Amino acid sequence: MNDPAYLRFIGDKGIRTVSDARKYILNGPAHSYEHYGYGLYLTELKKRGEPIGICGLVNRESLEDVDIGFAFLPQYWAQGYAHESAAAVIEYGKNIIGLKRIVAVTAADNQSSIRLIEKIGMRFEKMASVFADQPDVKLFAAEF
Repeated sequence: MNDPAYLRFIGDKGIRTVSDARKYILNGPAHSYEHYGYGLYLTELKKRGEPIGICGLVNRESLEDVDIGFAFLPQYWAQGYAHESAAAVIEYGKNIIGLKRIVAVTAADNQSSIRLIEKIGMRFEKMASVFADQPDVKLFAAEF
């Protein structure tokens, strides 16, 4: 979460220490699991059990719909892992949770994420203000 691309495209979560990471997990993903039954999930290589990123569903106060989010370590970019996990999360949201609509947001210039979002079947809807004091982002959606 301190990789330059993460900071640029997702934002600075203020994680600098193990204690910061623990607080982020408890107040973010763990809180989401407790309240909604889903959240961001660890993505790992099956054969080695090696963590390579996160992908999951997020409830943001600034969005009306559940949002898919993903972030991977740079050495695992452009290898299909993000697509595989994002497609699985969309199917999970649709078929297991029963969501009728899932959105995704990304910086207007994040071409890699835009390609992935479109590849998993989402279509651009509008520019939206999602994060306080940040530029508007592209909002994509899929309806089932």
